[in-house]
Amino acid sequence: MSTTVDWSRYQRLAIDYWEDGILLIKINRPQRLNAMDAVLHQELSVIWHDVTADERTRAVIVTGEGASFSAGGDLDMVESSLGSHEVVTRLFKEAFDIVQNITNCPKPIISAINGVAVGAGLAVALTSDISIISEDAKFTDGHLRLGVAAGDHAAIIWPLLCGMAKAKYYLLTSEMIDGREAERIGLVSKCVPADQLLEAALSTARRLANGPQFAIANTKRTLNHWIRAATPIFEASLALEMLDFLGPDAREGYNAMVEKRRPVFPSTKGPAA
Repeated sequence: MSTTVDWSRYQRLAIDYWEDGILLIKINRPQRLNAMDAVLHQELSVIWHDVTADERTRAVIVTGEGASFSAGGDLDMVESSLGSHEVVTRLFKEAFDIVQNITNCPKPIISAINGVAVGAGLAVALTSDISIISEDAKFTDGHLRLGVAAGDHAAIIWPLLCGMAKAKYYLLTSEMIDGREAERIGLVSKCVPADQLLEAALSTARRLANGPQFAIANTKRTLNHWIRAATPIFEASLALEMLDFLGPDAREGYNAMVEKRRPVFPSTKGPAA
């Protein structure tokens, strides 16, 4: 009997078969720029198991509903993590699973980055096997703006994609990157005009869905050993990010976001502060 999945249990993801063999996943909180709440973060950590099990799916496109891919963690989720060992322990597992489950899913995953992408949303976008971005889309890892280490995916993925020099620059400064620059430095697979984004993703998905399935899965599996080899780096960065959520800089970063001002991190004032 063919294995199919009931996608209706997902609350924050809109899921449908675009055409034969191609599954379309839309991050679906457009009223909040598709920012992560606890439900969405958890769903993005587990859905790849269902993608693996679903025999109807041969290629996946993941994108954002509306004008944004995903604007990172929403303020409620960020606030809940501050000083909370229980919450950061859960987030550690889910953030680890997002990267590992995309990596280990045998189906090719294409991200269509249609707008702003930050944090865990960016982890999905850049961990995908093929990333196609709109020319006017912008993204940043953004963790250091909040006062926590770049841990969601960046330490494991960025140096592999664009090299250490560019990775250090953009991760340490949290400078925004647009689609053209992301393609120029090799951080994404392809950059196209906004009105061509979904068609470019669909065209690529068709090639993969109609290609040799065992060879595609095996090529993905072998290439992703580069990512698996860097897992200790990833775990360390993720653990240090969660540790920072327990400190005073993250509280100041959150307050600055709420108050729409530049943060003044306590760690800049020295040990006597």
